[in-house]
Formats: sequence, C-alpha cells, structure tokens
Amino acid sequence: MKAPNRWGRRVLRSDRLRRLLCWVIQLYIRFVYLTNRWSVEGGEIPRQLRDSGQAFILAFWHGRLLMIPMAWQRLAPMHMLISAHRDGRIIADAVTYFGVNSIAGSTRRGGSSALRLMLKQLAAGDCVGITPDGPRGPRYKLGSGAVLVSQRCSAPLMPVYIEYSSCWRLKSWDGFMIPKPFSKIVVTLMPYVNIPKTDTEEAFEAERAKVEMVMTERLVMR
Repeated sequence: MKAPNRWGRRVLRSDRLRRLLCWVIQLYIRFVYLTNRWSVEGGEIPRQLRDSGQAFILAFWHGRLLMIPMAWQRLAPMHMLISAHRDGRIIADAVTYFGVNSIAGSTRRGGSSALRLMLKQLAAGDCVGITPDGPRGPRYKLGSGAVLVSQRCSAPLMPVYIEYSSCWRLKSWDGFMIPKPFSKIVVTLMPYVNIPKTDTEEAFEAERAKVEMVMTERLVMR
C-alpha cells in the first residue's frame, strides 16, 4: 500500500482517531449490506463442514475483503489473520464489530506466533480466514502461508470469491475495493480443497499453483 499522507499517519498513530475510523467503517459496511442485493452460492458447504466437526481455512483476496465479515457472519466462528502493522490494526478493530476475532501477523511479520495461533484455533474446531496475497502482494498471487497451514493441520482450504458490481478502487498494491451502495454483491463459497503433505519444494509449489488456479479461475481481473 502506498505510504499514507500526513492525515493518514495521524490516524494510524492516534488510538482515539483509529477507534473513530473503525466505527465509521463498520457503519459503512452495514449500510452497504442493507442497500445492496446479495447473492450467496455454496452456503451449505461450510455448514456441512461445521456439522461434521471439521475445522477449515477460508482464503480470499486482500483487495476484496471489506465485506467478508458481514457476508460470513452466522456461518461459522472465524479468526482472521491480519497484518500486525498499524493499518492492519484498523481492519482488525473494524471486524470485531461483526464477531470476527483477529490473529495479528503475516508471513513476513509475526509469522511464527501467528502460525501457532492459527494452528491452535483450527485444532479447537474453528475456521481461520487468510488473505493469501497479503500483506504486500503481489495482487492475486497466492503465497505459501495458506497452503502451509492447511498441510500442517490437515484442514481443508475453502476459496471465497466475492465480486462487487460497482465499487471504488484505492490506489494501493491490492487495488482495494470499496463497494458502492445500491448495487449487487455476489459471494461464492467454492468447494474446499484438501491439500496433501509434500516432501519437496517442487511438490509444494505444484500444490500452491493448483490452489492459486482455483482462486483465480472465476476472478474478474480488475
């Protein structure tokens, strides 16, 4: 993401301003939820996994995550991996309004502690949400973290595809999307992927590439 301007840096450094911004963000998410036409496909898949006692991993692209907490609520408890950087904390604080807990860290920062926490939550039967191209991209390029976690705990990975018919785009590495009110949002929960354990880098890369292909095959590249 581009370096914030002076106002942005002030917000990131002030707890009071950050809490105010999080409150505004969650109000906007609720407003968009109420004014948009929603379509959810595959909602039975996570319910079936939950009924069978199976923990799982949700994978969704970083630039499209804004409405995920509202779209996902009531389907299953979720813990979302979010960057430990200050701007990541804004997202973490905002999603708590929707009953989503956060795990601070990423593959680049706080990775070891974040991995332990994700494995702990999955072992407890909860689901974990990951943006596999975060926290710094490249956009729509699946990193190794989600595959590694899936292999470590034998938890299936479920790609979540979300498309906004009308949105604003930020000039950031992920082209972060802010959906507009009074339009349409389509959420697709794809069939989950069981990722086998691998013994070589080549085999691991092959599995990573398979998941990336699943996550991008229906993607409208914008």
